[in-house]
Amino acid sequence: MIFKTSQTEKEIYNLSNNYLARIQDLDIKLADYYSNKIKVETKLNRKIVSFQANKNINYYRWYKYKEAFSEDLTQYLANEYCQNKGKILDPFAGVGTTLFSCSKLGFNTEGIEVLPIGQYVIEANIIARNINSQDVINRLKFWKIQKIWNFKGDIKEFGIIPITEGAYPKDTEYKIKRYLAELELEEPIPRKILFFALLCILESVSFTRKDGQYLRWDCRSGRRPEKNTFNKGKILSFDEAIINKFDEFIQDIFVGDSNEDIFSYLENKHKRGKINIFKDSCLNILPDLKTQSYAGIITSPPYCNRYDYTRTYALEHALLDIDNNELSLLRQAMLSCTVENKRKDLLSLNNNWNKAINICDNLNLLQEIIDYLDYKKEQKELNNRGIVRMVKNYFYEMACVIQECYRILEKDSFMCMVNDNVRYAGASISVDLILSKIAEDIGFTIENILVLPKGKGNSSQQMGKHGRISLRKCIYIWKKE
Repeated sequence: MIFKTSQTEKEIYNLSNNYLARIQDLDIKLADYYSNKIKVETKLNRKIVSFQANKNINYYRWYKYKEAFSEDLTQYLANEYCQNKGKILDPFAGVGTTLFSCSKLGFNTEGIEVLPIGQYVIEANIIARNINSQDVINRLKFWKIQKIWNFKGDIKEFGIIPITEGAYPKDTEYKIKRYLAELELEEPIPRKILFFALLCILESVSFTRKDGQYLRWDCRSGRRPEKNTFNKGKILSFDEAIINKFDEFIQDIFVGDSNEDIFSYLENKHKRGKINIFKDSCLNILPDLKTQSYAGIITSPPYCNRYDYTRTYALEHALLDIDNNELSLLRQAMLSCTVENKRKDLLSLNNNWNKAINICDNLNLLQEIIDYLDYKKEQKELNNRGIVRMVKNYFYEMACVIQECYRILEKDSFMCMVNDNVRYAGASISVDLILSKIAEDIGFTIENILVLPKGKGNSSQQMGKHGRISLRKCIYIWKKE
């Protein structure tokens, strides 16, 4: 009996290795095919291809959105690849970095965003950058000086969902309710800005920290007291956090979004472009956009990394009165990047997507990866059975997005995309190569795959079981001839 079990384990091991060997072989062949396009770009680093470079820039510093990229990056890409002065699109707009940075360069910009928090940040920023600034500054100063949330008065309850219940110290929760009640008395524009200030501080005054796939709870919250030892550090008082945020708002609205140096006027010589936001999934919006109507696309889709933004931004969504059922619907509407995403009937969304689907069906590397993950699921060797479905859905949905982006781009225009490679069950998945091959088969010319000099590590689970491997972080540059 022991011998039989040993043989079975050996066979499983060999079969897994055979899958991995085939994946590696197909990956090497595709890398060789693009060898003259893959270029390590020394100008790039993780700071500018992330939110880090925006942390001290006016307006961008208000709300901490770790999934964003920097203004420096988007302006570099726009100046380098968007020579036609038309509209620039970001189909995964996030908090609007592409929209605002390219608007400064004179482009009209449009974005598509499905998450309510991203939509609100964009709308609040549009107002903040285009208002009668003194009126709003006066209201911010009034609230800062008076601290009216500390006076006795009415309270306004706010949304609580299971994953946010008990997220704040009692005193902080009460002050949020007082703050919301006083907001009701404000004029619409100051109210929008003041509410945005509140959204910006929620994490810092809570027992939680955004941690990739979920909200991580501080041990002081009282959740799972027998197991939880995590301490997030200082939890700001409501007064300290909101007053600091008011100071940022007042300073930035007064100064504007120049770089505050004697050469800043050179950057602002362009007439600002208009900004428009579509509130929905790009899978719903893209098919309705006009053919050949955009001069460039600069974007960064959700990565295929299991991060669930409906959960990590749960505090904000609860305050925006998004209930648990609505969050579940949002999770399904998003591009598939979590293990809970169900299969979307792509052809029912758009029956013209046969081309994109057929390309994926016939992409050997992608199919080998899916087969391998299916096999690992059957052997119960995946830490979540939904990984296979997520990976497959991710590439098929991205293929449909790429097909639409090709259609709506003007000729001689570029699509620039920031994305990460990933690893599951020991298989490195070259997202850059797979998406570039899909893009090429759709009609794009692959101009470059720009690689950051320093890659990123795989997850702790992957490192523990399969060893550490550096995964490429890239910017894809695709041209529509």
